Amino acid sequence: MRIPSNALSLKRLILRWFRHTGRPLPWRATRDAYHVLVSEFMLQQTQVARVAEYYPRFLKRYPTVHDLANAAPGRVREAWDGLGYYRRAENLHRLAQVVVKHHQGRVPDRPEVLRTLPGVGPYTAAAVATFAYERREAPVDTNVARVLRRAFRPRLQAGARGERTLRELAQAVLPRRSKAAWEFNQALMDLGAIYCRARNPRCPLCPVRPACKTGERSVRGKG
Repeated sequence: MRIPSNALSLKRLILRWFRHTGRPLPWRATRDAYHVLVSEFMLQQTQVARVAEYYPRFLKRYPTVHDLANAAPGRVREAWDGLGYYRRAENLHRLAQVVVKHHQGRVPDRPEVLRTLPGVGPYTAAAVATFAYERREAPVDTNVARVLRRAFRPRLQAGARGERTLRELAQAVLPRRSKAAWEFNQALMDLGAIYCRARNPRCPLCPVRPACKTGERSVRGKG
């Protein structure tokens, strides 16, 4: 895929901003793949603030994948109580058992293997690969997709083809160094949550506005 002309300047701006003001979320302080996996399951359909409250409690009860694998299903559901969508807890419990039985207790680092685990789709697989193992993988959720569409304004077809194009774009613009790729992925999520919101985006205040095609148009249109 052809890399957009504004990609380099956007990467510089977003990394500089993130390194100074990135959200201090508890799961960002670890590279423990099991802990990262727990956070990703919790973040599915649950707000960040609520996950930040429940994440340390759950890990205090089940600090390792072996602890979770050996737990009774009812106890796991009890530990998950308050987060809702209990199917996630069931899948996470089954996943822990699979990891212990078939992967020697080590969460896989390759997305194609992660996707074979219960409850793990393309996004979660890429997220665990990059956030736990610092692999150059691009997890694209709704917020990240919105940032990419606005920043680069790619031509997208409807449906699955357009989604695939966005994933390819996200992969193409990743920094080459694995640590920088980790930061870039986290920064895209923060940008989508704080500035590049679905409603009422804060373009005039956005730290990457000079490199964003939509942001520049928005500000010029108000001038």
